[in-house]
Amino acid sequence: MSALSSDPKDESEITPRIGVGAVILNKRGEVLLAWRNRQPEQHTWSIPGGKVDPYESLETAVIREIKEEVDLDIAIDSLLCTAETIQPEQKEHWISVLYSTKVIGGHARNLEEGGAIGEIGWFPLNDLPSPLACFAVPGLEAAKKLYNESL
Repeated sequence: MSALSSDPKDESEITPRIGVGAVILNKRGEVLLAWRNRQPEQHTWSIPGGKVDPYESLETAVIREIKEEVDLDIAIDSLLCTAETIQPEQKEHWISVLYSTKVIGGHARNLEEGGAIGEIGWFPLNDLPSPLACFAVPGLEAAKKLYNESL
């Protein structure tokens, strides 16, 4: 352990983690965002999602995470992009795969209240709150381009 580190993991034990996220748009062109209560990127607005479990496919993970966090059943439309978050000071390195999705069932509600998610809300895609989680930005930008092209 490094003399400067309070974390028992040293740099050689830290490996990138894989996450997934869903850009979920409603019929009014609003996107579902969640306020992050926990690291990484605590106290930011983010697209919902989470970590990929061992031996779980990316698509299965995003569908599961959305159901667990906001109680929606989703279908994947397309892969939007990937995003990378590197925060050595937090000992965090995430590679996130972000999808464009549509709701096929349920009503959005916060199933993580008091936990990982402080609140959820629908926001106009062209008038997003701040601060945004840095890994959410590429997905939101890709969704804006995709949404504006389909109008």
